[in-house]
Amino acid sequence: MANQDSTNPSHDLFEQFVQAQTCKEVQRIFSELCHHLQVDPRDYQSFYTKLKERLNYWKAKSLWVKLDKRAQHQDYQQGEVCAKNKCLVLGAGPCGLRTAIELALLGAHVVVLEKRDSFSRNNVLHLWPYTISDLRGLAAKKFYGKFCTGVLDHISIRQLQLILLKVCLLLGVEVQTGVEFKGFVEPSGATGWMAKLFPDNHPAGKFQFDVFISAGGGSFVPYGFKRKELRGKLAIGITCNFLNRHTAAETQVAEISGVARIYNQKFFQDLLTETGIDLENIVYYKDDTHYFVMTAKKKSLLKMGVIKQDFSDADKLLAQVNVDQEALLRYAYDAAQFSTGHCLPDMQFAQNHAGQPDVAMFDFTCMHRAENASLVRERKGKKLLMGLVGDCLVEPFWPLGTGIARGFLAAFDTAWMVRSWGKGRPHMEVLAERESIYQLLSQTTPENTSKKYSAFSIDPATRYQHVNLNSVKAFQVKNINIIYSFYFYNSVGAFEVLLKWCQQHTAGYDRVNVKDLNQSWRSGLALCALINTFRPRVIDMSSLEESNAVYNNQLAFNFLERELGILPIMSAREMSFKGQIDKLSMVHYLTQIHDAFNERTPTKAPLSAPKVNPDPVNLDLEPSLMPGISSNEECYFCCQRVYVLERISTEGKLFHRSCFTCHQCGTTLRLGGYTFNQHTGQ
Repeated sequence: MANQDSTNPSHDLFEQFVQAQTCKEVQRIFSELCHHLQVDPRDYQSFYTKLKERLNYWKAKSLWVKLDKRAQHQDYQQGEVCAKNKCLVLGAGPCGLRTAIELALLGAHVVVLEKRDSFSRNNVLHLWPYTISDLRGLAAKKFYGKFCTGVLDHISIRQLQLILLKVCLLLGVEVQTGVEFKGFVEPSGATGWMAKLFPDNHPAGKFQFDVFISAGGGSFVPYGFKRKELRGKLAIGITCNFLNRHTAAETQVAEISGVARIYNQKFFQDLLTETGIDLENIVYYKDDTHYFVMTAKKKSLLKMGVIKQDFSDADKLLAQVNVDQEALLRYAYDAAQFSTGHCLPDMQFAQNHAGQPDVAMFDFTCMHRAENASLVRERKGKKLLMGLVGDCLVEPFWPLGTGIARGFLAAFDTAWMVRSWGKGRPHMEVLAERESIYQLLSQTTPENTSKKYSAFSIDPATRYQHVNLNSVKAFQVKNINIIYSFYFYNSVGAFEVLLKWCQQHTAGYDRVNVKDLNQSWRSGLALCALINTFRPRVIDMSSLEESNAVYNNQLAFNFLERELGILPIMSAREMSFKGQIDKLSMVHYLTQIHDAFNERTPTKAPLSAPKVNPDPVNLDLEPSLMPGISSNEECYFCCQRVYVLERISTEGKLFHRSCFTCHQCGTTLRLGGYTFNQHTGQ
């Protein structure tokens, strides 16, 4: 058998693929294996089947058994349920790759984009029981023989990425590394949604998709998603990694699952006495590296010279210029030495992706979570379903080890959403169900999830003990069904393109200097200039005074609503005197103006053209400034005009947020948390 294996090149390539320890190596060997077997990974629908048939190797059979068992689950409907869907996943971190696997099992054409071309994250992840069961079901042990063989259950991020990358490739997922996502290219008449990439000639830029999943981390949240910041009492975290040479002496050192001051005061007091280091807790995991994570007291960091100067603001406190890197290395080294009883020999820092000692200090205090997990965009009749997974959905709290566990749960929830999308359910129902499930995620613990780990699937009912798929109603998610256009939906690209367009078409006007997308518009002159560029002689620019901002804004609002159907986002007075104009709302407003004017060529006319019968403006009675206000633009309770920024919509009616209160006690109501009497209207 051994001779037969060694003389078959495909068997040797398979062994190399299984054992490969870098991202580039995995991709290279996989490409060679496919070439030798004459199977095309781009033939995603039949690739896995052909690969199994042509790689008739006894050592691969255990892998096929694992993957076949997963693929045969009823949720995937033999890979037919999403056979017509094309999915772009941003980010080849653990959550992005885990999502891609589920989408491939559903039958979708899946492309993963990753900016980096290597997996270099040494940090070690704590695994909940269900994640261990899940990864074993994906043959993790086959790819990484040491998977969960120690006393504690954990795995390095790098090893987890390698396992999931290999599974992705075997299932026909296209993983593109070294390519940066720059935003969206909107559909044209002949094409659907595509990605703007760097390098701009990358072949993945031609991929058309109807599903976009961002797993790009907290630094990339697609435009349209809002995030909440959760802050608590200051907690400063330090992570560090040391080389693991896997010697006998290193093997004997016991791991630390988590020592907290409240449970072992003597340990922390001895640490303080011997080293001057004052910690709240510390964890030590032994994996590819010796990994430590600890929470340090600010007073101790200042005393030891790690932090140079005290600031009340956490960002300033932990800014790079305020941290002595050498002192930080000493602090982490001494804490690691003491906590392991000085038994780790010849401790040497592992290197991070930048070739520097892998030590980091950050703020545990501040965490972000997205307000919603999904939205739908529509342009020229072509819908795009968007979802978040990983850190850009909910940032993890490292001391509790929630990151990968909740990350995988969100990956399954997202796959369930795409399954509903593929089945053709109304998109508002798809969004409502996803948001219903998302409400459970932040409260999820090992104790309140189902204990039948082998039964876990993408169906939320198999994982959450108490899940109501209808807790959020379709009418409550109208605000995340967005049908207007923003050139590219990443915040930087969209804003820059829109700002340049505004600057181009307001250039040369006296007293108009557009520097941004909010404060520069306060006087109303910029809006009037924009209108005058495309519709000369409607507004006499020379007659407008910068000090009369309410008049200017109302003049522009009237024209834009009457002629273009663009509703104002606030009153003229608010626009003129509000302390800070909301940038996102102004981007929404200006984008609608752009879309309305974009098909028109600006008329070459004097920058101050004569005014021809302009509409009279009444500054005392604002409702009269808006001719033809229909009843569906008035607050149901007070009958006054409702602007976009202060609008709530429910029961088919509009309300001011301030008016949407309980008839009996006056408490502000939440959507879904009230009863409505159709007869009395209360």
